[in-house]
Amino acid sequence: MSIFLRNPNLFKCFRQTADMSSIKFFPVQNLGSESLIKVRFFSVGRRGGRTAGSRVVARVMPVTKERRSLKEILMQPTSGAPFAIGSSAVAGASLFGIGALCYYGLGMSNTAGTFENAYAWPKYVRDRVRDTYLYFGSGLGITAASAVAAFRSPVVMNLVTKTSFTGILLTIGAMIGTSILAQSIPYKEGFGAKQLAWALHCGVVGAVIAPLCILGGPLMMRAAVYTAGIAGGLSAIAYCAPNDKFLNIGGPLAIGLGFVFAASMGSMFLAPTTALGSSLYSISLYGGLLLFSAFLLYDTQRIIRKAETHSPYSMQRYDPVNASISIYMDVINIFVRLVTILAGGGSGSKRR
Repeated sequence: MSIFLRNPNLFKCFRQTADMSSIKFFPVQNLGSESLIKVRFFSVGRRGGRTAGSRVVARVMPVTKERRSLKEILMQPTSGAPFAIGSSAVAGASLFGIGALCYYGLGMSNTAGTFENAYAWPKYVRDRVRDTYLYFGSGLGITAASAVAAFRSPVVMNLVTKTSFTGILLTIGAMIGTSILAQSIPYKEGFGAKQLAWALHCGVVGAVIAPLCILGGPLMMRAAVYTAGIAGGLSAIAYCAPNDKFLNIGGPLAIGLGFVFAASMGSMFLAPTTALGSSLYSISLYGGLLLFSAFLLYDTQRIIRKAETHSPYSMQRYDPVNASISIYMDVINIFVRLVTILAGGGSGSKRR
């Protein structure tokens, strides 16, 4: 007969309560408090069977734990490490950004930055940069107004809050489709077809993020202020750094975007309370925040380079609308992730 006990202390209690005065026990050394042990009972006596002189012996043996499968490891409850690593990475990147701003802002770099080169810009370059940021700011205003209007419309909220796979595909398709439409129309000054398609795209983005308004106005305002601070600081770094400092990170950013997109899709089907789900969710949340912050540096310098190098005599005019959409989407992605973090999506409450 054999008995399995999880805790060796239970075996001591078993010895004290069992009415087996003739049992002999073999002690087992170095058993942990949570070790699994096997107690095996057998009789020892003369050959041919048990006699009056035989005795019962209990042998205690440690049992090796079974190796868990990969699925069990990935689907076990999360320890919270992915969220701690993500928040630490964001904190480290913030310190790095402050250091970069001080380094380039104080003119410690040996190469002249965009700020110094801007004094030599001709008027048309200044106008291009100004128009790009005017469209950028106007797009954010249209998005905010659209989000408020959509939040007050039950019909629109019913459409954008569908969690089915088809609803998610339609939402993503609407944003991508309107973006492609706006960028495919040739640019002309004034309010024309391109500006109308651009406004439609900003309105669709506002409707998609409208469900965030349920978190409350104060939290949304805090996230907006933090987003403005991040965008302003990163733009200042890109403006003070040399012209081509961040233009060579486009390839790594594209690879990172693929990882974040895959993690975002995976986190939609896995609960963030599991080890794998929390890792994917942390990559999508904190990794996405770092990624789009880096994209903002890259896109800012790309806009400046395009404004400087695009010939004023070219058949194709400089397009401030297309240039503004890139930094517009960077800021939107930063804002959405900050709202999620401030709402507790990246804290321990998400894992409970």
